[in-house]
Amino acid sequence: MDRNQIIGILLIIAVLFLWNQFFFQPEMEEQRRKIHLQDSLKNLQPSSEIDSVAYPVIDSSNLLSSDTVPVASIPQRVEEKEYVLENERIRIRLSNKGGVIREAVIKDYRKSYGQKDEQQDMVPVRLMEDPKNVFEYRFQSQGKEYRTGNMMFEAEQSGDLLVRFTVTLDNGAKFSQQYSLLPGEYTLQHTITANGIEHSQPVQLHWENYLDKIEKNWEYERYNSTVYFKEKEQDPDYCSCRGDDKIESQEKRVQWISHSNQFFNSSLMAANGFSKGTYETILLNETDDNLKKLVSSLEIDGQELAGKSFEMKWYIGPNEYNRLKTFEVDLQYIIPYGWSIFGTVNRYIIRPLFNLLEDLVGAKGVIILLMTLIVKLLVFPLGYKMLHSQAKMTALKPEIDKLKSKFKDDLQKQQMETMKMYNEFGVNPLGGCFPLLLQMPIWIALYRFFPATIDFRQESFLWAPDLTAYDEFLKLPFSLPLFGESLSLFAFLWMVSTLVFSYYSSKTMDFSANPAMKYMQYLMPVIFWFMFNKTASGLTCYMFFSNILNIAQTLLGRYYLFDQEKIRAELELNKSKPKKQGGFRDRLEQMMKEQQRVAQEKAKQNKK
Repeated sequence: MDRNQIIGILLIIAVLFLWNQFFFQPEMEEQRRKIHLQDSLKNLQPSSEIDSVAYPVIDSSNLLSSDTVPVASIPQRVEEKEYVLENERIRIRLSNKGGVIREAVIKDYRKSYGQKDEQQDMVPVRLMEDPKNVFEYRFQSQGKEYRTGNMMFEAEQSGDLLVRFTVTLDNGAKFSQQYSLLPGEYTLQHTITANGIEHSQPVQLHWENYLDKIEKNWEYERYNSTVYFKEKEQDPDYCSCRGDDKIESQEKRVQWISHSNQFFNSSLMAANGFSKGTYETILLNETDDNLKKLVSSLEIDGQELAGKSFEMKWYIGPNEYNRLKTFEVDLQYIIPYGWSIFGTVNRYIIRPLFNLLEDLVGAKGVIILLMTLIVKLLVFPLGYKMLHSQAKMTALKPEIDKLKSKFKDDLQKQQMETMKMYNEFGVNPLGGCFPLLLQMPIWIALYRFFPATIDFRQESFLWAPDLTAYDEFLKLPFSLPLFGESLSLFAFLWMVSTLVFSYYSSKTMDFSANPAMKYMQYLMPVIFWFMFNKTASGLTCYMFFSNILNIAQTLLGRYYLFDQEKIRAELELNKSKPKKQGGFRDRLEQMMKEQQRVAQEKAKQNKK
């Protein structure tokens, strides 16, 4: 590797670092600052909870028709009061002001962010609890627009599982909401009825939801939280997880909408679907108490409320794959297992394998070790081909070294003669790479599986207290860009084991065609270490175990699986066989000859 190549690699790394530090991050901070300023201005507006009678400001952009419609104010005849629906899994607090959910406490799960490691000091997960949240129905009656968010409903509760809210408008029309909690479930039946309103106009459901920081690795949680939705006869879709985004759904009915954190969600499903919807995610400042602000607006055809109820269903709880799947509306696709082939591998191969092992073994760390071993066994036929190719390269190495010595002053001639030798002995120098590429879908799928699977959440293994968060083995007295202020031991062990594996693998590889790759294979693990330092410890644990098995496989293959004498005899047999014309090696050899000819002509011109 010459000086120019080294300088080029260092310049690439420096440019990426400077771009991240001085262009990308300041731009993101400016966007976050603007959003934070907008939210602060909104918070300065008078709260409707202070006054006994609310007079909402008319916002023409939110009205249900293109005409200017006055917003009606309803005299408040009852005082605000809270009601509780509860079973063994969830406790839901509702208010008769707006007839809305004020908080949902998920009893079996604990919040990680801002809490100590001791389980007794951790509080239950709470969803839909932010006082800034808005959930209201907007509709028209006799030329006026009504918004349920400012209405005081009369409530009628029956036991711990059912409550009904009813409000009578100033024109005699009635609007009611009913909530019915299913025993032993996170599911809440939700029904609305509207008698006396204008059914020629749609009813708009407007929902603003501030997502709380729940996980220890809230930076990762931030980029795995968004609005999901499903249109009829379409696959589930979602707004961008990485920045502000807005999507309008106009053509097909919307079956459900979900405001989802990394491991928990609040989803609303309609039996007959909503007529259309608009979905928006707003990324909040990192210093904010919340991750994001999610805004969704759905429309219900007014004719569907004419003399009948509109039936919906809430799911407010954990992203448990099997539980979400039971709804049979593809709600399980809110779990970020990846797109295309990677999501398929996770859902239909990795997930069933995990379920099988979970029934046999309780410890999640042991399951990761077993999954690593099983995956290695499944891809061993590919690994065998890779080891066989490496064994051929090892047997051919003395001849390659002779060529390097013979043509040490002519790199192109050296490369051409080396390719000629590969062709002569029937060796593919890329034979060890193709099996590696074929395994990539499984590795990428596993990269998404561990951080997205709630079964690993707050499960400890060795020094890692939570397999879905990074392990803080060592707290640093400073913070490094991209790296953070703590050291993950699993990530560090992965980096070291990758360097060891690269060292053993490179002994059989020929870098004469591209000497820079010899050094890049050691530089890349160090670069990726910075990325993986704040990744889920379940993933880095798997990667470390996988490297240990790779090293063991390489050593066993080199010293016990393949006999060098037999490999040498196989190469000599290949040498004696007639060679096919027009193959890949011939084309590559011709290309290298042409490059050598062009180089020689340039050299002659320079001498003149």
